[in-house]
Amino acid sequence: MKYAIVKCVNGNYAIAAEGFTDIDNAKVNYHGLCQSLWNAPDVYTACVCIVDENLLIIPGYREFISHAVPEE
Repeated sequence: MKYAIVKCVNGNYAIAAEGFTDIDNAKVNYHGLCQSLWNAPDVYTACVCIVDENLLIIPGYREFISHAVPEE
């Protein structure tokens, strides 16, 4: 089975990483990406998940990130 990390940041979709054959390696990269997005000042909304080669989300590995939009 192969795994990928998919992200949607501020409405822009992307494959963050792909080709993992070991789910544990995918999980480490997933947590690192989530941490980076939680700490990024320019991220207002984000969703990150690990999917398998059938595009099924791995249970427990979808995270929503939301920060307040600064007032102008």
